[in-house]
Amino acid sequence: MTIKEVTDILEELAPLAYAEDFDNVGLLVGDKDAEVSGILVTLDTLENVVDEALSKNCNLIVSFHPIIFSGLKKLTGVNYVQRTVIKAIQNNIAIYSMHTALDNSFEGVNAKICEMLNIQNPKILIPQKGTIKKLTTYVPEKDAEKLKKALFAAGAGNIGNYSNCSFTSEGVGSYKAGKNANPLKGEIGKTHYEKEIQINVTYYKASESKIMNAIFKAHPYEEVAYEIYTLDNTNQHIGMGMIGELAKPMDTKKFLQDVKEKMNVAVIRHSELLEKKVKKIAILGGSGAFAISAAKTSGADVFITADVKYHQFYEAEKKMVIADIGHYETEQFTKNLLVDYLKKKIPNFAIRLSGSKTNPIKYL
Repeated sequence: MTIKEVTDILEELAPLAYAEDFDNVGLLVGDKDAEVSGILVTLDTLENVVDEALSKNCNLIVSFHPIIFSGLKKLTGVNYVQRTVIKAIQNNIAIYSMHTALDNSFEGVNAKICEMLNIQNPKILIPQKGTIKKLTTYVPEKDAEKLKKALFAAGAGNIGNYSNCSFTSEGVGSYKAGKNANPLKGEIGKTHYEKEIQINVTYYKASESKIMNAIFKAHPYEEVAYEIYTLDNTNQHIGMGMIGELAKPMDTKKFLQDVKEKMNVAVIRHSELLEKKVKKIAILGGSGAFAISAAKTSGADVFITADVKYHQFYEAEKKMVIADIGHYETEQFTKNLLVDYLKKKIPNFAIRLSGSKTNPIKYL
């Protein structure tokens, strides 16, 4: 397989279009057309991880965190980022990062935490805006069904548990072909009127390139008339964080002790405990303090995340418990998720789970 064939599979799980604007995801180092000898999956790509990839004959590292986050203006080996990139390039090792694309995936980072903690019926905590789009186009009556089938095959018309969704209406279109045109119908220099069907379909923005390829390939007109709108509709399957419920209410302290054990956490920093049993749990792996308000609004009894600052713990306001279990700790099982996913998709391929320790934080 080529690197692109592998990354295309990964992007089925976490389309790069859903990564946050500030992020740096995708293929960071390497040639997309290179043949893959083996895949090493890791949380972070550091020098020791590149060494591990070499020892295991893996020339593609699939990493959750991007080793290149801000732009690199030089490669002189003065810091760990540059040294890692140099070592990867020297040894023809590609590096692919998923980060917030996987954070926003319904089957990504937060889904894995819910699985580890037996949180049931998880839903997206903060749905990502601008992920649903609408396409309107116009086509001669006899070509309408052919075009709709092409759009559906490309991913248009999927709404929740329904597919092949569209709305059509009849009308009359007009155009006048210029001297260099090659009109399907009508004559050069004369206004032509044609009975047409207006087709409306919605789609997820990650499918846009496939859908545009489909419309240009299947549409009979030389110049395709179309309009694209970004909708404000909420997509409940893409976004940051998750919220769900425990099978049975638990004592707050007992629940946090359970979290500590299941997530292999050395210490939990938390706000004041509630004098009641907890049942509704919000999750956001990594730095999630920005979602404290959303967790409270959703009615969460406990919000599990990381990198919470001193004053942000006050925002719990005795309405819920904020539990900071550590950045690495919230995301540590992400690499297991990716290994399991890849092994299902390409079972006869060399896929390795990194054993390198990359957590920079230590505890006494």
